[in-house]
Amino acid sequence: MVNFFHNGARGCRHLFFPCSLVGNARLRYIDFMNLEAFVLGCGGMMPLPYRHLTSVLLRRDGDLFLFDCGEGTQVSLRRLNLKWKKIDAIFISHTHADHITGLPGLMMLSSQVDRDEPLYIYGPPKVADYVESSRKVLDMYINYPVVVKEIIAPCVVHEGKDFYIKAFPLNHTKPCVGYTLEELDRPGEFNPEAARALNVPVGPLWSKLQAGQSVTASDGSTVTPEQVMGAKRSGRKFSYVTDTMYIPSIAPAVQGSDLLICESMFSQDMEDQAREKKHMSARQAAAIARDGQVKQLGLIHYSPRYTDKELDLLLQEARNVFPDTVLTRDRMVFDIPYVD
Repeated sequence: MVNFFHNGARGCRHLFFPCSLVGNARLRYIDFMNLEAFVLGCGGMMPLPYRHLTSVLLRRDGDLFLFDCGEGTQVSLRRLNLKWKKIDAIFISHTHADHITGLPGLMMLSSQVDRDEPLYIYGPPKVADYVESSRKVLDMYINYPVVVKEIIAPCVVHEGKDFYIKAFPLNHTKPCVGYTLEELDRPGEFNPEAARALNVPVGPLWSKLQAGQSVTASDGSTVTPEQVMGAKRSGRKFSYVTDTMYIPSIAPAVQGSDLLICESMFSQDMEDQAREKKHMSARQAAAIARDGQVKQLGLIHYSPRYTDKELDLLLQEARNVFPDTVLTRDRMVFDIPYVD
């Protein structure tokens, strides 16, 4: 589902419906953890007045993750009224200028506010050199911890309580990686009939079972969550791929993504040039989405040769292969809901 930004925040709430409201129906642990992708820039190679360079912010409840930081990133953050000072980690795909030149300004901007939490920056080799040289040459004032980690994909680069972010290798003119954020499985449905049959009284013990804890029933027996909970439900998956030639290994890496943001630098008639420059066409991005069985594809990183009107050609070529495709635009927002 795609929409343009509107003010208002959505948080994480856990609802427990009283038995009197649901009768004998199965109870579901309802998780309203929001997951949204903000396209801060969709252009490639050079900024245009109406198209900033590639950058995507992922907001997962209170966590903010930035994927690439092209020129103009701060502008879109401001216009969307996003809490840029709360960015937890930045994931750089590679060290070409159109994906990283916004980073020094963002780092310096974060020093203008009180910040105690570290800023993590991940990327392939040379990202640490870029950060350190920028700090020295610009004589940056940084009043918070900055942790730079160079990675060799494939690997898990960042983890939270119920999610992790992985990097996987791409094929570009310099070391380049794609990223996926994957959530762990969620609890299944709670079966009150099974709980009653096992002599578990209504009340706090039901909540403990839904939280994954075993309890002692009124007859002294031990009841485990597996006895009263349904099958686990899958979490969500977001994937980010840019600056690479088409390689078959991308589809398995993004397999099952709820949203895939993928580069589409060229139209189909320029695939020879795309291969030479180690980029992809919109048609090839769509083939990855199809083969990876993703739910929605957002095209990004367009060549400046294409005007906004001419981007419709890229969209049509992609939709011929994968119908659930959209053109991303600067400051476009994707809601990524749970499937069940």
